[in-house]
Amino acid sequence: MGIIKASKLIFDYVRRDEEENIEEVNRAIDKLNLEIEEGTFVAILGHNGSGKSTLAKQINGILLPTDGTVWVSGMDTSDENSIWDVRKTAGMVFQNPDNQIIGNIVEEDVGFGPENIGVPTEEIWKRVDESLEAVGMTAYRLKSPNKLSGGQKQRVAIAGVMAMKPKCIVLDEPTAMLDPNGRKEVIRTVRELNRREKITVLLITHYMEEVIHADRVIVMDEGRIVMDGTPKEIFSRVRELKSYRLDVPQVTELAYELKEAGIDLPDGILSRRELMKYLLPIIKEKYPDQVHLEDGVKNDGNKG
Repeated sequence: MGIIKASKLIFDYVRRDEEENIEEVNRAIDKLNLEIEEGTFVAILGHNGSGKSTLAKQINGILLPTDGTVWVSGMDTSDENSIWDVRKTAGMVFQNPDNQIIGNIVEEDVGFGPENIGVPTEEIWKRVDESLEAVGMTAYRLKSPNKLSGGQKQRVAIAGVMAMKPKCIVLDEPTAMLDPNGRKEVIRTVRELNRREKITVLLITHYMEEVIHADRVIVMDEGRIVMDGTPKEIFSRVRELKSYRLDVPQVTELAYELKEAGIDLPDGILSRRELMKYLLPIIKEKYPDQVHLEDGVKNDGNKG
């Protein structure tokens, strides 16, 4: 069994009147089956209302299944006796870091989680040191979170989760409120944690560029998984993604449009460098005197 598994998972949002009679039932997750292997970086995409954030809250036990089962490291999230162990195993990072940061000083905030679960003081400070170093925030440990940028705050929130030593981090649109630089900071941090610390990462996002380095991409629609594969496999299906009201990375969109216009390009191009690798031979064949274009690409500092 993977570190996260869902079997025939159903979740309904139920609205009741003042007398507790059911007024409306909205199905957010519909008979979903899912298994995520430990140590992988998995991205979940979907338009608003697709069920992706509801799924995130199921993994941490914030919401419990209406029907079906969710296991985290073999623990049933519906088992009251296991709920704290579930939450220690799968930490959550939310959209707005201000909703997750409670300390007046960065290091105190990072230490709050382990203190709350009874970790000895000496071990707490060791974890604080390790977590701040892992997210690149050691230099800010004595700062007030109010003085930090959005990206820095989100990295502090991630450090606070890390200090609880989770096997898995679930990030529910962690960059939605950040500027482009802040988004890059956070995604770079998450990728490093996955690569270096072997922490399982489940990233829920609507920014397509954030998922191109994931091991696996899952697309949800109307509470079900409708696509599942590597980034290249998923972004090779541009027309299908658009049918689910999703975009693709800008360079993938450009390559798709060029291919539609008759240029011989493969599907699923994910970076500018990859696009130029295929375009340059075509350009050189058609315009042999334009060889300097290749030098321009080699000297381009942008690796994307």
